[in-house]
Amino acid sequence: MTRGRLIAVVGPSGVGKDTLMRAMIAGHPGLRRARRVITRAPDPEGEGHEAVSETEFDARLKEGGFALHWRAHGLRYGVPVGICLDLAAGRDLLVNLSRSVLPEAQARFQPFVILHLTATSEVLAARLAGRGRETHTDIAERLSGADLALPEGVGPVITLDTDAALPRLTKTALKAIYAVKV
Repeated sequence: MTRGRLIAVVGPSGVGKDTLMRAMIAGHPGLRRARRVITRAPDPEGEGHEAVSETEFDARLKEGGFALHWRAHGLRYGVPVGICLDLAAGRDLLVNLSRSVLPEAQARFQPFVILHLTATSEVLAARLAGRGRETHTDIAERLSGADLALPEGVGPVITLDTDAALPRLTKTALKAIYAVKV
């Protein structure tokens, strides 16, 4: 059986990762999404993450419950180890990752593809303000890291500008991902 591919979706806060992933899954029924564990309160309008306390996160980390984990924006993020079973069963998975863990993800999971989403700082600021989750200070901090480059040596990378209309962006993303030879 062919292993499923891990599709890392990366980009700055507010770029539209969650929106695009939902649309991609709707447009390609065999595609699934890894549900992240985050030390943040639940957000019914957000990605549908599993909200946990710092204590619970630490316990899961100590038990080997995460395939990948990192810190960003004062929060802790984890991808449950269960993704290994999905990938081994041949399922392709979308996962919202931090750029900082791409080298580790690529080393651990093959086949691996990066979907790098971009948008102008004006678009990002408007989207962040619109979701009402961040303060003005939080938005400024998130925008300051928006132009960070991807780590050297990771790939293949598919870069898409999310200023495009969602149906066209979704079609382009799916076509690009499944055209990549991994």
